[in-house]
Amino acid sequence: MSNANVAEADGTTKPGHHKRTYTGVGKKELKKEIAKLPKETLALWEKYGADESDDKESFQKSFIRHVTTTLARSIYNIDNFSAYQATAHSVRDRLIKRWNETQQTHTEVDSKRVYYLSLEFLLGRSLDNALLNLGLKDNYGGGIKELGFTMEDVLEQEVDAALGNGGLGRLAACYMDSLATMDYPAWGYGLRYTYGIFQQRLKDGYQIEFPDYWLNFDNPWELPRLDVVVDVQFCGSVNRYTDEEGHERYAWEGGDTLQAIAYDVPIPGYGTKNCINIRLWSSKPKRQFDLTRFNEGQYEQAVYEQMQAENITAVLYPNDNHMVGKELRLKQQYFWVAASLFDIVRRFKKSEKPWSNFPLQVAIQLNDTHPTLAIVELQRILVDLEGIGWDEAWAIVTQTFAFTNHTILPEAMERWPVPMIQYLLPRHMQIIFDINLFFLQKVEKAIPNNRDLLAKLSIIEESTPQFVRMAHLAIVGSHRVNGVAALHSELIKQTIFKDFIQFYGESKFENKTNGITPRRWLHQANPKLSELITETLGSKNWLKNLDLLKGLKSHVNNKDFRKRWVAAKLSNKVRLADYIQKATGVTVNSNALFDVQVKRIHEYKRQFMNILGVIHRYNTLKKMTSEERACVVHRVVIFGGKAAPGYYIAKLVIKLINSVAEVVNNDNSIEDSLKVVFIPDYNVSVAEIIIPASDISQHISTAGTEASGTSNMKFVLNGGLILGTVDGANIEICEEIGDDNIFMFGNLAHQVDDLRHAHR
Repeated sequence: MSNANVAEADGTTKPGHHKRTYTGVGKKELKKEIAKLPKETLALWEKYGADESDDKESFQKSFIRHVTTTLARSIYNIDNFSAYQATAHSVRDRLIKRWNETQQTHTEVDSKRVYYLSLEFLLGRSLDNALLNLGLKDNYGGGIKELGFTMEDVLEQEVDAALGNGGLGRLAACYMDSLATMDYPAWGYGLRYTYGIFQQRLKDGYQIEFPDYWLNFDNPWELPRLDVVVDVQFCGSVNRYTDEEGHERYAWEGGDTLQAIAYDVPIPGYGTKNCINIRLWSSKPKRQFDLTRFNEGQYEQAVYEQMQAENITAVLYPNDNHMVGKELRLKQQYFWVAASLFDIVRRFKKSEKPWSNFPLQVAIQLNDTHPTLAIVELQRILVDLEGIGWDEAWAIVTQTFAFTNHTILPEAMERWPVPMIQYLLPRHMQIIFDINLFFLQKVEKAIPNNRDLLAKLSIIEESTPQFVRMAHLAIVGSHRVNGVAALHSELIKQTIFKDFIQFYGESKFENKTNGITPRRWLHQANPKLSELITETLGSKNWLKNLDLLKGLKSHVNNKDFRKRWVAAKLSNKVRLADYIQKATGVTVNSNALFDVQVKRIHEYKRQFMNILGVIHRYNTLKKMTSEERACVVHRVVIFGGKAAPGYYIAKLVIKLINSVAEVVNNDNSIEDSLKVVFIPDYNVSVAEIIIPASDISQHISTAGTEASGTSNMKFVLNGGLILGTVDGANIEICEEIGDDNIFMFGNLAHQVDDLRHAHR
């Protein structure tokens, strides 16, 4: 607000002009603005801005209000989906109150903020999570029952937010939940995909990709900030000039400009009023509609700019098997980091602190190499726009960024052709060349006469054409690099990044094993087991401190405890069996052993080896007599996961699994002793049904290829047993739970290269 009251000639005041602030109101400004307001106005805000009660009656009043006003429905015209929307809006009302207070507190305190840049945020459904984190589920469940609905039916209406694909995106979502729960001032930044990755369907056993229309209905969990608009530039040229002080400067001019529109997603913490934010950017053209062309009958050309712009945030990971797809991916990444850096810098400048304080106020975590251009963008902002010297600016940049590496596979490292970057981002390519030059000069000075090392460390790969190695750029531009499991962190130092150890030493590289939030992956996904644990331990404190689960050890021989544990597992298996029947038409026995492998379909994750094992098991059963089969434990082998649209081999594996399933499931001679199921369109909500029901979960990646894995943690947390290789987080899980509770097999990471060589 500004100039809230203007004095009249008679000495009275009238309401003045108000203005919107995009970065909140600081402590000093807040006092000034409050002083401008009449006491009567402040009293009204205090009176009518009081917190709504969380009791059953208050919810019912809010529910009916949203049905009649937000949805424009009546008691005679409301279905389960309408009930979901009304419930979600009622919860959102309380969520936004916390969100506003949190953001204002963080602005007033002006503490250091964490900014998490992730191309994926695999949030899953939000209503149940919000109800549990806010402690509202019991009251709201009772309230909605009296209104004629069940909470289970209402929760089922929500569509998963299509903002991610696999472990990378779910890790980001878990981190945001944990940051909120631990009262950190944090923001996430990502993209608001119109269609997400894709909806997976099966036709004749083959994966078919369909758009995921998750935004077809009003999304109560996002707050459109249509006035928060950032211009993002592409192409154009770079003009060199001399400023008034005689310094050589560069200006990026011309080209195309798109607009990034902000959408905010509140993330509530558990057992706290802290509610943080994920800001997602949607792409729009600077000029949405060419009326002149439309009036001339050129209808397609009239909306051409709009279609081109909206392509950027249409789909997560556009297929890059062709050059147009590669260019779209690069535009997507820069669009996202440019808008995010603008927002972050704007928020910092509000504090009017010197630029040297930037790393003391801002910590930016790069979730894999996708946001690496943020390093270059911040350097451009500091040097070109703020007039800071190169060395001072680079010191600020390197103290601000930290980089999480998620792979050990060299072929998975992002590389962009230099000509493509020069065309789309001409100034950034100049800066990358300079970063590389100054970096290699330091290497040459520290380790002279070693051209081979310079070539290995160079950000620029000397080929035809040249490529920019994004992982190298991320390492050079960050003060810390972390792997995501103890083995992975050691392997990256020994393999893909070993040459950087020669220059930086080992202190720059450290381990941060991935994690999961127990609030989502046990409390929400497995309520019966969660209830048993809470009753046994005497409180819900374990939801914020998993070390307390050790207290269950003293109850393992308690008959009642064991009986309730088995009953919880069986109820979860019945629920999954019902879902399998609805999703695939296959009937499975809930009392059979559920053998599960659900994750992204990839050669290194070895679903192929698993299905070969199933074929062997089937052939073995065929050779048995009926009496012999009667002694065999019945087994249901469950697969799920998506293959990248351009990944031919992975899609063939899905076809093979479904072909095997067709043979096995229709063979009455094996007497139901084996069933094979591929569950289509695997996502967070489906995972919440599968994981609590598993007896055995397979995590069988080739040793040394799985960076961490987080689904293995989810299965173990729900009392499932792991069958796995000595890889990723399996090793640390084994250390925690003991050899007796995990089945490990296969070669170790250091043996794999020798085996590969021998196989050739």
